[in-house]
Amino acid sequence: MQDIAHNHCRNCGDDIPHARWSLGFKHCMSCGETLARKVKHTLVPLHKSNYIVVTDMSLLIGINNKQQRN
Repeated sequence: MQDIAHNHCRNCGDDIPHARWSLGFKHCMSCGETLARKVKHTLVPLHKSNYIVVTDMSLLIGINNKQQRN
């Protein structure tokens, strides 16, 4: 029988299933949900191009060059 290493959540210390840990998730489901809700993002269309995911307001500077700055 192999020794199974216990994988613990980096936030609360609960056990994480090996399958979830092997996919690269280092937080349990409930902590992962809480952390995911803290991230704010929006999609911005670029002129004659694709969409870009913006998570930092500083990335929006210069995208809409027609807007007046105060």
